[in-house]
Amino acid sequence: MPTSFATVSRRLAIFGMVGAFGTLVHYATLVLLVEIWTVEPVAATTLGFGLGALANYLLNHRYTFNSTKAHRDSGPKFALIAVATGLLNTLMVHAGVDILGLNYLLVQVVATATVFLLNFVLNSLWTFRESDAL
Repeated sequence: MPTSFATVSRRLAIFGMVGAFGTLVHYATLVLLVEIWTVEPVAATTLGFGLGALANYLLNHRYTFNSTKAHRDSGPKFALIAVATGLLNTLMVHAGVDILGLNYLLVQVVATATVFLLNFVLNSLWTFRESDAL
């Protein structure tokens, strides 16, 4: 049975709240590393993204998708998507900061929005998809 619009809307809203927390972890790591420890922005955002992704996985598994899937099934899928979208995030920050010379926080906001939508679609359709639902 196809997933209803209401279910998708609810999941997207929860995914957004979970993502906001993961983004807070990501940005806090990014800013602390760049501003306090003078780490290069691309490296700092990569580490921040990884920490945010871990928080997102745990919260999405439990709250967004109320998944019954074993972590051994959903975890690697989520990780693969996180690595792919993390790479996209890193490439976007690299292009914006190192090539275009834009402010790293402005570039990160655009990268975050792009990665957010892509993550929701991929995790809905693959990571947490129940066998009979989309």
